[in-house]
Amino acid sequence: MRVTPESVRAEHAWIRDRAPVVVPLIDETRERLGTLFETEVASVTPEAYRREVDAVFADGEVAVNVAGCVALLRDLDVADDYPGFVVDEVLGRELAATIAGGRPLSLLAQATFHFVDVHVSEDGTADGAGAAGADDLDAALAAGFQTRLPGWDWREGESPFAVESPPDD
Repeated sequence: MRVTPESVRAEHAWIRDRAPVVVPLIDETRERLGTLFETEVASVTPEAYRREVDAVFADGEVAVNVAGCVALLRDLDVADDYPGFVVDEVLGRELAATIAGGRPLSLLAQATFHFVDVHVSEDGTADGAGAAGADDLDAALAAGFQTRLPGWDWREGESPFAVESPPDD
């Protein structure tokens, strides 16, 4: 595999075009998590998802890593699937973390990846087709973008844990 500026642009377009699959996964995930944590979580529109994809790809260092992980997962297939369980899980988890951003969001996205992954079809993707890595790809996109997109009350407003620095003398 060779990653170039052109291939990064192609992956950017593919991820944007994946909105009909990823956005429902994000919303289903938010609904499940909202129920578990007894909170309301805002749904995501395809437009908000695409804007966030654009924001991720606006940072070239992040874009090349996201594009590389996506390309690997899109092409990853392992005979009988199960022997490849570790590699597709690792790639999916890292993709979700990279999309979400730095800590603590990256760690949250990794945990969410596994939560989403168990709800994605075993025969490929959320829409039922693809290579062994395809279900992990959809789960990673949903986990990463649902983590970085607004809609969670605890992310709204200022953190009560922020410490104001005293003025310099």
